[in-house]
Amino acid sequence: MDQYIRRTVDDVLDALLPELPAIALEGPKGVGKTATASRRAATVHRLDDPAVRAVIEADPGRLVAGPGPVLVDEWQRFPSAWDVVRRAVDDPPGGGPYLLTGSAAPLEQPTHSGAGRIVTIRMRPLDLSERRLVPPTVSLAELLTGTRPAVEGVSPLRLADYAEEIVASGLPGLRGVSGRARRAQLDGYLGRIIERDFAEQDRPVRDRAGLRRWLAAYAAATATTTSFESIRDAAVGGNSPAPARSTTTAYRHVLEQLWILDPVEAWLPSRNHLARLAAPAKHYLADPALAARLLGADVGALLDAVPVGPPVPRNGPLLGHLFEALVVLGVRVQAQAAEAVVRHLRTKGGEREIDIIVERADHRVVAIEAKLGAVVDDKDVRHLRWLQEALGSDLLDAVVVTTGTEAYRRADGIAVVPAALLGP
Repeated sequence: MDQYIRRTVDDVLDALLPELPAIALEGPKGVGKTATASRRAATVHRLDDPAVRAVIEADPGRLVAGPGPVLVDEWQRFPSAWDVVRRAVDDPPGGGPYLLTGSAAPLEQPTHSGAGRIVTIRMRPLDLSERRLVPPTVSLAELLTGTRPAVEGVSPLRLADYAEEIVASGLPGLRGVSGRARRAQLDGYLGRIIERDFAEQDRPVRDRAGLRRWLAAYAAATATTTSFESIRDAAVGGNSPAPARSTTTAYRHVLEQLWILDPVEAWLPSRNHLARLAAPAKHYLADPALAARLLGADVGALLDAVPVGPPVPRNGPLLGHLFEALVVLGVRVQAQAAEAVVRHLRTKGGEREIDIIVERADHRVVAIEAKLGAVVDDKDVRHLRWLQEALGSDLLDAVVVTTGTEAYRRADGIAVVPAALLGP
């Protein structure tokens, strides 16, 4: 699509850029970092262009010489760019402001972390509210106030629509592309990761089929805390032996550097002592569409609960796990705008589990459950009620995000919100 899609992160940048000397915008390839940053830049240095990079390598000072705002695009291609910008921020009168975009961690780490000079912002694929499917009527920022705001609104989306949005991808370049063309685009995206991006991170892959099997096993573990040992075992293809642990550890390291793995860490509260909390992260890929494509799951397979992919243990159908991933993507985008962080909660025995914990800086939280269904009953909110008893006033609000059509509050105060109606 040629028309720019305004993002939630645009509001964040509008608030920060006039006040900060330098911002680094990071995220996976194709997520829209360059388009978003370019709209604000007076000078642009595209370091993925070899000719531009050669000039900058010969004269690094050119990076900070132009009128601001200055965009240094794909800065990791010339890691010294980070230190050049940091020094420009430090040296009066200074220039800028500066925007740095990066699609991977640099092979050569900068000499200075940039702390206090360069603020890092994560950019993720389009969430449901950014896809302009229906105007959101419930604000996560308002839920985080603890005022228990009114919850209302109606969404026309049904279960099949959410299944379509899972496979449709939140990568801006894929919006409006469907069917075979979309599948080809996603295959090309995954192929580039395996065939080129690993090599560019100085980790060329000998067993490309093995890496794709491991990625598929990770995708099958979406929204679970499945051990990496189980994922490694599930990545066995035919009579092939399981990949070595050192090999899969390297896979994870590079995929995290490329922002393709996007796990949610466990919530371990600092002032509320909940007993027996488990620490493993929950597994997510950057875009639920990548998980669906790795598993060969189209809309029909998701709706019919057709078994696909490696045999990774999970509770419920794949569609439920990918719907949760879609909800988590949206909450992460919205929480960043609200200066909050996203975690998950699970007790060690798995007796209690909350899909999403959104935590403010003062450690008070909003708890969110994702439910693949339109009707919410007492069984669906039992863990939220447990958390209310445990946290008291530190639980600002409790929400069940559904595939239903109407937003409302239950008699017990818990909000029920269709996924499409939740916004920043």
